[in-house]
Amino acid sequence: MENVDHIGIAVRNIDERIAYYTDVLGMNLEKVEEVESEQVKVAFLDGGNTHIELLEPLSESSAIHGYLEKRGEGIHHIALKVKGIEQEMERMKAEGARLLSEQPKIGAGGAKVVFIHPKSSFGVLYELVDRG
Repeated sequence: MENVDHIGIAVRNIDERIAYYTDVLGMNLEKVEEVESEQVKVAFLDGGNTHIELLEPLSESSAIHGYLEKRGEGIHHIALKVKGIEQEMERMKAEGARLLSEQPKIGAGGAKVVFIHPKSSFGVLYELVDRG
């Protein structure tokens, strides 16, 4: 792990929440995009030493939709920046980590991503992000 890449926050209305993060918290909006593989609209905000990723579901089949229905808005995941995600996945599996997919997916900004199941990380959903 190199550092914390971002903190993902599930929201119902991304436009309303962007206003809070920019106006109230004074963060800078970097970009907004749709990630088809996860059926979400995301907004990245510069938080100084890390980024905040707001996630709004684009459909009821989105995992974020299910999360919002069960838990409401709030912190969804912590993303950790890595190099060589495929090797890191193999290393983690050998150590007993349970990953949510066998291969990395393409996430926001074209990064390779994979999630670690929260049952193997003591209740925290972690995302590995390889921007290389």
